[in-house]
Amino acid sequence: MQRKLACLCLLAAFRLSYAAAPDFASTVFPVLDRAGCGGCHNPDGIAAGTRLQFPEREARKAALERFGRSLQRLVNRSDPDNSLLLLKPTLRTSHAGGRRIVPGTADETALRSWVRYLATQEAEAAPEPVSTDDSAPQRPVLRRLTHVQYNNTVRDLLGDDSNIATQFPPEDFVHGFRNQYSAQAISPLLAEAYAAAAEKLAKNAFRGGDTRGLVPCKAAPGSENTCATGFIRSFGRKAFRRPLLESEVERYRKLFASGGAQLVVEAMLQSPNFLLRTENGSEPAWRAYQTASRLSYFLWNSMPDEALFRAAEAGELSSPAGIERAARRMLTDPRARAAVDDFIEQWLRFDRLLTSVKDRRAFPQFTPELALAMTEETRRLVSELVWNNRSFMELYTADYAYLSSSLAELYGVPVPEREFDRVSLPAATERAGILGQAMFLAATSKPAETSPTARGLFVREQFLCQEVPQPPPGVAANLPPLTKDKPQTNRERLSVHMSSESCSGCHNLIDPIGLGMEKFDAIGQRREKLKLTFSTERKEKPIHPVTVELELDTRGEVAGLANSSFSSPRQLGTILAASRQCQECVVKQVFRYAMGRKETPADRPVIGRIYEDFRDSQFRFQELMIALLKWTAFPPGREASASGAH
Repeated sequence: MQRKLACLCLLAAFRLSYAAAPDFASTVFPVLDRAGCGGCHNPDGIAAGTRLQFPEREARKAALERFGRSLQRLVNRSDPDNSLLLLKPTLRTSHAGGRRIVPGTADETALRSWVRYLATQEAEAAPEPVSTDDSAPQRPVLRRLTHVQYNNTVRDLLGDDSNIATQFPPEDFVHGFRNQYSAQAISPLLAEAYAAAAEKLAKNAFRGGDTRGLVPCKAAPGSENTCATGFIRSFGRKAFRRPLLESEVERYRKLFASGGAQLVVEAMLQSPNFLLRTENGSEPAWRAYQTASRLSYFLWNSMPDEALFRAAEAGELSSPAGIERAARRMLTDPRARAAVDDFIEQWLRFDRLLTSVKDRRAFPQFTPELALAMTEETRRLVSELVWNNRSFMELYTADYAYLSSSLAELYGVPVPEREFDRVSLPAATERAGILGQAMFLAATSKPAETSPTARGLFVREQFLCQEVPQPPPGVAANLPPLTKDKPQTNRERLSVHMSSESCSGCHNLIDPIGLGMEKFDAIGQRREKLKLTFSTERKEKPIHPVTVELELDTRGEVAGLANSSFSSPRQLGTILAASRQCQECVVKQVFRYAMGRKETPADRPVIGRIYEDFRDSQFRFQELMIALLKWTAFPPGREASASGAH
């Protein structure tokens, strides 16, 4: 009996020593945050598919405490020191992210105390989903016309095809696109460009008289007749994409009286009402027009047409069904094809290829014309999938291509009868879809050699929507130089990253993807071996170049995806197309482009519904666009108002 009591006392003391709960939010969470765990373990991170998901960095203390308790799932209650929560970040067991916490440090001690505390607590129920207040009004958003949208709007408004916005200051890529409103400030240089463009466009519109019929009747400068008012209302409705207020009509009537229609056009083209468009605005009377603009600038990259204006005025855009009817009509317009092309060239970063430089000695066949042909091949494949209603996931698996004669020679396949005809890709080429295209392979390479790191990073960020943490400051990213005495493959050179504690966490997640595509050189040409040429010049006598051939090991894998080992772009494409992460990433990329921002946790129900419609349509891209317009205007679970609010 005494022995039993002693054991019970000892057990109680043991549990008591563990029971003192550390303050997770202030002592343990900072340890995990410093370790960078949240950079991968988040909905957009490389470890998005694991059981460990971090809350938003701005989460309140109560949310952090709930997260801390949810980590009990990763704790071995019978043997706390053998818990995954402790073993993985210290790399005592295999961890794709590498060592994040050094054993024996104060950080490990803090984490260990939390693990031991969780081991003493009653089993936690399943974590509650993150709640979002869908009833809260969304913040009004101002979006500037992109340069492409400016050109298209001027074309449809004035009949001017000069593409004057190509001379504006270049736009920056943010979240993968040029149209993200967080980066759309109007600099003094851009404001000056807008003023000059407005003056030139207005002058061109009335050169030789009103040859384009902008003014419905003759109204001489200085008169205040009904013709002038009619012109102001009609042109202003198109330029501002909504009816003008009476105060605005009066202001432009005075301007017309002093300088005529040309001055009115010039002034309107410089107005924020033309250059910016409002989403979720506070004026109920204009919401239908804002919905019309949302449709037109997503599907056409331009202003609404008269039919869309009439639909807005008739209240036909006040329901998901009404938006779907309008969108299906708009998708038959040629402008929709140009808008999809704009999305594709930004998402796949055509700019990186078109501005790239390749070593002329190594790749004499690489020219600006060949680079353009590479992007055209991609456009043709996308056009086939989108406009012939094929599964968009064929972007990764298509065993055919649309090739010019120069590309066919590069690929080693028969030259088509006509430029950019469809050509079958034999299995022996190991090419399929975008991953086998020279556009992707060349854009993710250096001037003289491939870059497995860049290729792997592109797949993670663009095709899986996973954020790869930035390298620690001060880390040397250079690979060992190639020398004649010690020639190495990229796999051998990258082993430096793989073995470095500060580098391996990320490089283990991206380099193996790129290494699986090493059979394709820096311009997308297939090779069986790596050829390295070394040349040395001496003043006494020249030494002939020495060429070394090395065997290529093209085994690759995508950490985080089940059964993801591969050794060619064709095999990788099959893996990606079948993965939900890749399928959802297509939805997220279109969402970012359409909404001008990155998705947030509050958007998850909307993105989930869009994905379901996309999947149920057998991944037809047109259905994805329609679903996005419907469910972003009328989020699931929220009652649609008759006014068309969204």
